[in-house]
Amino acid sequence: MMELLSNNIFVSPKVQLTFVFGILSFVAFFIGCVFPRLIKFFLSLFVSSEVGEKADKLLQPYKHLIGLTFGLGFLEIVALFIPILDDYPAIEIIISLILTVEACWLSSRILGKYIDDYILESALKSGRQANSELLVLVKITAYFAIIFSGIIFFTQTHKINIFSLLASLGIGGLAIAFAAQKTLEQVLGGVVLYLDHPFYIDDYIGLPDGTFGRVESIGWRSTKIRTSGKGTVMIIPNNALTQMNIENFSGAKKVISILYLNFKHQVDPKEQALIEQVVLTSTKDIFGLDSRSTRIDFTTINKNDEPKSKAQVSLFILGSGKVSMELRRQLLDMATETITKKLKSYDINFDIEEPTIYVDAPVII
Repeated sequence: MMELLSNNIFVSPKVQLTFVFGILSFVAFFIGCVFPRLIKFFLSLFVSSEVGEKADKLLQPYKHLIGLTFGLGFLEIVALFIPILDDYPAIEIIISLILTVEACWLSSRILGKYIDDYILESALKSGRQANSELLVLVKITAYFAIIFSGIIFFTQTHKINIFSLLASLGIGGLAIAFAAQKTLEQVLGGVVLYLDHPFYIDDYIGLPDGTFGRVESIGWRSTKIRTSGKGTVMIIPNNALTQMNIENFSGAKKVISILYLNFKHQVDPKEQALIEQVVLTSTKDIFGLDSRSTRIDFTTINKNDEPKSKAQVSLFILGSGKVSMELRRQLLDMATETITKKLKSYDINFDIEEPTIYVDAPVII
């Protein structure tokens, strides 16, 4: 009897297949555990060692979870395509459900680590402040996409018609979407700002309505700008910003042009006002000149015991390229000639110190 039972145990095809598949699933688990090292090897071989190191650093903490995913994935393939478990359908459903949940959780963990480690790191290296609110939005959106993909995978492999359920819920979803249309537009505007990067936190920007200030935060729905001068906070919906012409002053190159005007006499306040008007009128149309920052400072000097006035004219030229900056300097030289002619037409005698001083500096508002 025992001999017959023993023979039946070893001869049974299902038992043999179960044993073989168990061994193969363990092999799949082992392959999954060494998967990060394999990825590192192939990326280092075909791409670069730096990319390989980053991939290994990203995946190595989850090697056992990756191994479990490989093992469960192998068992799921066996259960779906080989009728070894036809008599036990509940086992296949349990394996598939565990695989789906574990794969979604693993994907979300890896994605979250990638955003925290590499996107934040690249933002810090670029000298920009990372926008935590938009990063959270990206994370949540990606998590929902992963969960939705897992649900679709599970329902489709088990012939569950989830699309009819979604269709039945579609009318309610459309009603909610219509009611929250403005909010959704603002949230999508925030996504556009995050992808397009017209400005970053701490950048100084100007808007067509005359708003000028520092970006304090870029949220899901709106952006906060601390206005210069008044110091108040303007809250602007993101969808409105995506339709505006935004002037970003931060990161631009600035050349400060300093002119010294030495007058033959002491200039009274009335003449000072006239000189300021002539300077501003002669330079306001110069290509790339920030006329709002033009400054004229008068000082009195004693030369041969005779008081005389001296004016320092500071002009701020904005630009980024070497050619355009040279063009702006040439236009500035032409404006200097115009200033000289106009002032002399008012019988104001002065000399311009040579050479004109140019100071390169980043824009600091």
